[in-house]
Amino acid sequence: MNSIESLYRHEYGHLVAILTQRVGVQHLVLIQDSVQQAIEKAILKWTPNTTPSNPTGWLYLTAFRFFLSEQRTSKQKNHLLAQNPIFTDNQIEKLEEPPLKKELSDSLLRMLFLSCDDKIPAESQLVFTLKSLCGFSISAIATRLLISEENAYKRYGRAKLFLKQQHTSASILHNEPQPSRLASVLRVLYVLFTEGYLSSHPETAIRKDLCFEAIRLALLLSKSEWGNTPECTALIALMYFNIARIQARHDTLGLVLLADQDRSTWDQSSIYKALEYLNLSTKGNSISRYHVEAGIAATHCISPSFAATKWENIVKAYELLAQIAPSPLHTLNHAIATAEYRGAGAALILLKATNPPHWLSCSYHWYAVMSDLQYRNVQISEARENAAKALERTNSVHIEKLLHLRFERYEQALR
Repeated sequence: MNSIESLYRHEYGHLVAILTQRVGVQHLVLIQDSVQQAIEKAILKWTPNTTPSNPTGWLYLTAFRFFLSEQRTSKQKNHLLAQNPIFTDNQIEKLEEPPLKKELSDSLLRMLFLSCDDKIPAESQLVFTLKSLCGFSISAIATRLLISEENAYKRYGRAKLFLKQQHTSASILHNEPQPSRLASVLRVLYVLFTEGYLSSHPETAIRKDLCFEAIRLALLLSKSEWGNTPECTALIALMYFNIARIQARHDTLGLVLLADQDRSTWDQSSIYKALEYLNLSTKGNSISRYHVEAGIAATHCISPSFAATKWENIVKAYELLAQIAPSPLHTLNHAIATAEYRGAGAALILLKATNPPHWLSCSYHWYAVMSDLQYRNVQISEARENAAKALERTNSVHIEKLLHLRFERYEQALR
């Protein structure tokens, strides 16, 4: 990941948010185009010797000037001037001053809350925010959320239309964010981190830049008056537990299974940070999915080895997770933990008692876990059949290689 791509990932949302705050949500499409134009210009113009001292300021001014040039030549110019007095000639020079770091961060948080309007369906909130503020392509969003690109476009369009109709001025982003939307904001950050931790990108299995961007935004949120909650703190703990292990998750051959990871390479400083945030998160009166998932991650991180992991505690945690945040993917992970604690037979009973949704039963996740458990339970023909189905459904060479390695180990043990 080169520096330009890293800058894009880090600044895209900031630039979209600050321009939206200044000119209004109704201009979102042109704002996104303007930011994209600025980044493309930077890619063509910047070199290690010509990168500006304030890259963010340069991108902001370039995007803003492109936006103004498009408006000045459009039929909507008079309407824009009437609705936004800031565009009068004597104000343009003042407006072109690059925003301060705090202003950028504040705008991004406000935009996150705005995108998570309760009146927008949750699935549309997520697609809109990932595309508009996190810079994801529609294809990447569709892959990560296990939906079709057509469906992703529809969800994005619904959210964009609603915001355009409801919030016709920039002033909405100066209002106080509504606390009821925090859960949706946290979900967006969770998905952003997850995409970095195991990317849906066909050629890149791990994207650290996304993980660190999610952590940065979560920390920023936790320091604000709108996001300083136990749930946010627990999410930060979860992220730090996972980022501690990220270096061991891949080697020269590709992705590395948890059982094969060199635990001496796990980042102890990140684990200590995670434990501190997990402790802070217990000061509230409620427990969220992030508390439970952080607890599971903590159990892995403090275990001296895979074999010495307290699988009973992890199984109990997944049972609790099924009560407070039921999810088919949690069920799969529950089955994997159950196999370590009670055996593959018990895990298969658990999975066979579930009715997986279509999106999961058509993905590699379901067939890979079923095959793994069937190999371990000596149901070889079924295991081979599901292994083939899992490999057919992968969209990443890294995941395909990992599954091949996993299945080949079972086959070698049979010889």
